[in-house]
Amino acid sequence: MKALLQRPGLLLLGMAVLSIAAVGAALVSQHVYGMEPCPWCILQRVIFLAVALVCGVGFVSTRIAGVLALVFLLCGIAAALWQHFQAAASSSCALTVADRIVIAMKLDSLWPDVFLARASCADAAVSLMGIPYDFWSLAVFVVLAVVSVAVIRKR
Repeated sequence: MKALLQRPGLLLLGMAVLSIAAVGAALVSQHVYGMEPCPWCILQRVIFLAVALVCGVGFVSTRIAGVLALVFLLCGIAAALWQHFQAAASSSCALTVADRIVIAMKLDSLWPDVFLARASCADAAVSLMGIPYDFWSLAVFVVLAVVSVAVIRKR
């Protein structure tokens, strides 16, 4: 493990791969198992992809990439917690901050199979192996945030 911490570039690459895998798992859940995403689910996909992009270009400056990734990851943690404790309790989550961000980026119209919210937050509140889906996302964000801190601390 210590040898891995000596290579922040590899940590960033691992973070990028895990972020993309999280989006891949969400897409499989959506398109294979019929778990339609809500606006907050879509926002978390955007954040995971932003983390992957930052980590992918982080080979130029690993510390800057680590800081930027950590900022996005903290946003992801906040989005997952908001989805679970606020949005999922609402029967309608239309035109929330999550919607506005995705619409402003035009992601819902550019790539609807990935970024179009198709369910309300209450309908999207499902569990996987008895754990709320948003907590799975939260766990990945937290793991990536811990790794990001390790990248930042590496000289």
